[in-house]
Amino acid sequence: MRRLIAFACAGERLLGTLDQANGATGLLIVSGGNEVRGGAHRGMALLAARLAAAGVPVCRFDRRGVGDSSGENGGFLSSAPDLAAAEATFTAETGVRRLVAFGNCDAATALALFGDCAGIDRLILANPWVIEGGGGLPPAAAIRARYAANMRDPKAWLRLATGGVNIAKLLRGLSKLRQTPAANEAKLAVQLISALHDWGTRATILLARGDATAIAFRDAVKHAGLTAAIETLDSGSHSFALPGDADWLYERILAAL
Repeated sequence: MRRLIAFACAGERLLGTLDQANGATGLLIVSGGNEVRGGAHRGMALLAARLAAAGVPVCRFDRRGVGDSSGENGGFLSSAPDLAAAEATFTAETGVRRLVAFGNCDAATALALFGDCAGIDRLILANPWVIEGGGGLPPAAAIRARYAANMRDPKAWLRLATGGVNIAKLLRGLSKLRQTPAANEAKLAVQLISALHDWGTRATILLARGDATAIAFRDAVKHAGLTAAIETLDSGSHSFALPGDADWLYERILAAL
């Protein structure tokens, strides 16, 4: 059964959703970006219902300033109090003895950075976010991957020859490849890598192979020597919305639980 819950965080009122089940291990789902707790295409709501039917209690919530919750939206780097409040409420409401958290994009990064202080035992991180800013262009690693794929595609050469390519955008992309990462971009990646080393094998990382955020993450950690298990889905959907993606995500989360 699904029910709404409300709880306090730093003087604000957060709204959440609890999918009840009898399992001793609970899953806290944290939304990425400015998404509400239902997730893109209702994906997180559907995932929660499916996991609850398998015996896993699931909690989702809107952080301060997002969706039904009050307060100002300070972004994922200000979400440590929100995670702690959600964890305490979830545990009190269900009595779960072990808490696993799942997040996509910057929610994954927030969990890696703040999840230990929030009392979370294990993490499932999808397409973790490592880039701040970007000027409206994809990360440099994603641009390189796209160009490499295009170089192997005769149709891409035909589009270039017939004027089907936006030359201005192409030049901006090439320019970005020559740039040194901004200090804040490098800082976030370093912080995330350090946090993932602390989590060690208590973290599982799920990546969509063709997703720009996942490509940037792989590039940032390629020499980091992480011990976390990394599993990759042959999909370009950041939110696991293509046919078959939801089943793959469900199975990997259930295995990690």
